[in-house]
Amino acid sequence: MNPPDFAGAGDLRALYAMLDQVQMKNGWNKPTPSLYPEPKQVFVPTRWKYEHARAALDKAGDLVDPKWAERRNLIMANPVPGNDYATVTSLVGAYQMVKPGETARSHRHSPNAMRVVIEGTPTTYTIVDGAKIPMEPGDVLLTPMGCWHGHSNESDQQAYWIDFLDAPLVQLLGPMFFEHHPDELERADRVDAASPMRFAFSDYCPRLLTSPEIVAGVRALKLGPPTLLTFDRTVFSLVKGARFQQARTTVSRIYTVVRGSGHSVFEHAMFEWGVGDMIAVPNWQRHTLSATEDAILLEVSDEPLLNAFGWVREERVA
Repeated sequence: MNPPDFAGAGDLRALYAMLDQVQMKNGWNKPTPSLYPEPKQVFVPTRWKYEHARAALDKAGDLVDPKWAERRNLIMANPVPGNDYATVTSLVGAYQMVKPGETARSHRHSPNAMRVVIEGTPTTYTIVDGAKIPMEPGDVLLTPMGCWHGHSNESDQQAYWIDFLDAPLVQLLGPMFFEHHPDELERADRVDAASPMRFAFSDYCPRLLTSPEIVAGVRALKLGPPTLLTFDRTVFSLVKGARFQQARTTVSRIYTVVRGSGHSVFEHAMFEWGVGDMIAVPNWQRHTLSATEDAILLEVSDEPLLNAFGWVREERVA
């Protein structure tokens, strides 16, 4: 194919047609600007109700066999056109259920993962690198990238939790790897209740409730070490009637309600929330958390990732 005769282009329309022939785009008349004065609000604030997820998972328990499904879970995809996976830009949250006596096969992957337990017992386990880690309500458990992990419910009750992964980020950048364990479910002969991969509710709750107030009626506690490179976890307590205001920031967040109830107010939306509910707060969204009864919330955010590149920025209000 002969190269286009750029010198012979009689007008811009002809030049654009020639650029298309060599897979180039002009940079002076782009239909969508590549640079803009502040972050775009692509995703929207959203709240998902645990009662809806629980009922759907219960029915899926009759229809979806974990022997052929990698996980029996529900993805909380932010409800914007063209999106069917990410909850906020870099993170996804998903409800999962494992029935009594059931297992979910072991695998490992590039994305980092974390989970917070909504309903579970001391004999519900996540198996991380050969150790059984108990999953009790409110517990937060880590699965860093590359760690083998599976699940085993050895109780007589169904177990429910929320998984968080940085998979949308890995998909965007490309380094996605996934592998099944050769033994289907990794063998685990010991229970490690004190695993560094577990932040037990019975441990962090008293520390949270006795930590200094950051504003009246509100306390915060970062859970770690260990840490993950791409997202962190902070628990907040709000006494009944307390309000916690967050300015616009480049950080994206997902809240899960561990205890209590309240509501979140955004510029164009207000959501009530209760135990097990999930609230997406995309970047550059100011919001307020208010408790209608004493509440504990887990916040998962991509602040470590943005901090690594110097991209954390908060709106300055005059």
